[in-house]
Amino acid sequence: MRETEIGTMVERQRAFFRSGATLPLEFRLRTLDRMRRALKAYQARAQDALMEDLGKCGLEAFMCETGLSLSELSYVQKHLPRWVRDRRVPTPLTNFAAKSFVRPMPYGVTLVMSPWNYPWLLSVEPIIDALAAGNTVILKPSAYSPATSAVLKEMLESSQPPEICAVVTGGREENQNLLNQKFDYIFFTGSQAVGREVLRRASDNLTPVTLELGGKSPVVVDHTADLELAARRIVFGKYLNSGQTCVAPDYVLCEKAVRERFVQCVRDEITRQLGEDPLHNPEYSRMVNEKHFHRVMGLIDQAKTVAGGYGDQEKLRIAPTVMTGVGFEDAVMGQEIFGPVLPVIDIEKAEDAIGIINAGPRPLALYVFTGSRATANRLMTRCAFGGGCVNDTIIHLATSEMGFGGMGESGMGAYHGKTGFDTFSHFKSIVDKKTWIDLNMRYRPYTKLGGTMIRMFLK
Repeated sequence: MRETEIGTMVERQRAFFRSGATLPLEFRLRTLDRMRRALKAYQARAQDALMEDLGKCGLEAFMCETGLSLSELSYVQKHLPRWVRDRRVPTPLTNFAAKSFVRPMPYGVTLVMSPWNYPWLLSVEPIIDALAAGNTVILKPSAYSPATSAVLKEMLESSQPPEICAVVTGGREENQNLLNQKFDYIFFTGSQAVGREVLRRASDNLTPVTLELGGKSPVVVDHTADLELAARRIVFGKYLNSGQTCVAPDYVLCEKAVRERFVQCVRDEITRQLGEDPLHNPEYSRMVNEKHFHRVMGLIDQAKTVAGGYGDQEKLRIAPTVMTGVGFEDAVMGQEIFGPVLPVIDIEKAEDAIGIINAGPRPLALYVFTGSRATANRLMTRCAFGGGCVNDTIIHLATSEMGFGGMGESGMGAYHGKTGFDTFSHFKSIVDKKTWIDLNMRYRPYTKLGGTMIRMFLK
């Protein structure tokens, strides 16, 4: 799409927003109700598209994409009438007589740029939050998931007027043309490299930005952990979507005393969940394209591989792989893996992980497997990360009751539920001053009595 066409689209939405049409609660609820009907009507087609783009089976597509989107929408619809209300706050005596309150206001025309790894969920959820807050939305889905992007475009265009929600498909040229526009808010999910470019371009217009990025999310396993259960939950989280999950366990810091048994439990669990030959398991996803297939295969050191280590280029599938004896100088530790390769690094004790994790870029997630509450609390308190779990992986992002987001190199800002509504809202602080009384102490000429009263009120 040409830049002039995108500019016309943005201005159409800006004019509609400025009309005030999106502000009433009733309008927002009607918009979300249309979204609900559309999500249900297109659910089957969305799951077919996810199979085409990423090889996701129907249940995984529902569990991790279409079902989670509906869950977020239900939560938002239920709570939105309370969220949009003014929130009264105490008024200090210096402002007597008045009432003070905070009023949420939508930013205006928002841009949502979504990734290819969860192309349905990570498009629909921020759109829901943005519309609930009273904004208009332009969605730019990823060119790497064309089937899902096409269904998203058809669904949104058939259910929402273009002045409320529109879709721009395409590649880098369209991305650049969009970033040339002035938006009131930008919400980006993707790589750190592209996130830096989005932030740089947004700064030209001082546009606020949420960045949902990624990073190397560590797992810590100590000698008190239930190793069989830990392996089961790590294998689920690591090899879900063939490792192409922003909060997937990237590597394991395992106490040396239990590493051998832990690795055996992981190998057993891979076989239990995915079979003797995962590459022929219809429930096992594939890599998104050849570029990422070869990139991930290039990270595997066969000399350190104790499970998997092979792939099928024609099917774009890589076997669930485990590597031991790994050091931070290895290629697999030089970047976010974003694939089905799990390096295991020995540590002497769980507390050693604190220095290791905090010495690197701040990860999007941290997972700790331990039977010690003290150890769990120590790592969760002292390590810097976006969010995480104790004795599980990835499930923290599946609740609308908590915000989800990163910090530092793994992102800025958060969304889901009330946090998502807050992200797409500006909160105006307002004092409504009464007219039946007016205290003279603040006006010139200042008096001794007035000064005494001001000092009394402000101390």
